Amino acid sequence: MKNIVLFDHPLIQHKLTFIRDKNTGTKEFRELVNEVAALMVYEITRSLPLKEITVETPVSQTTSKIISGKKLGIVPIMRAGLGMVDGILKLIPSAKVGHIGLYRDPETLMAVEYYAKLPSDINERELIVLDPMLATGGSSCAAIAALKKRGANSVKLMCICAAQQGIDIIHTEHPDVDIYLAALDENMNEKSYIVPGLGDAGDRLFGTK
Repeated sequence: MKNIVLFDHPLIQHKLTFIRDKNTGTKEFRELVNEVAALMVYEITRSLPLKEITVETPVSQTTSKIISGKKLGIVPIMRAGLGMVDGILKLIPSAKVGHIGLYRDPETLMAVEYYAKLPSDINERELIVLDPMLATGGSSCAAIAALKKRGANSVKLMCICAAQQGIDIIHTEHPDVDIYLAALDENMNEKSYIVPGLGDAGDRLFGTK
């Protein structure tokens, strides 16, 4: 599928099973989401450019590789996206973290921005938007649009589960954005929950209902 990377790595799929399980408690759910996010970003950053530098080992001088000037930023969509941040920062502690808050208007059902705090240099960064669930796609579309409006030039979207409807709207509204998924699920129910999905990610992460 165009602009979609669906991870089939055994570790990701194994952990996803327990994320889906309704009997998984809040602590374990939060840990698993962070672990899956870390495994996914490991693959997302595979194409980062490298350069060689000279270092002194305890034995001799050698050339070795470091990431070549590519600035990264992660932007969780509050509140569920917050559950993916720590896992990524463990691998990329120098990444800047922005935040976007959205709510759904009860009448229009459109995503409305109520908060945005972003790195001042987002135009120079490769940004990864974090949202565990890509259901209707409204929130992710609005978040990506908000980043582009503020000057973002490179945006990727990382989700754990997605429904086809959400993928379609991202492809329509933001065809330049690559989508990274642990699972592409069957459909959505009448309440716009992904089926089989994993329930309400925010509630399960933070122990609310």
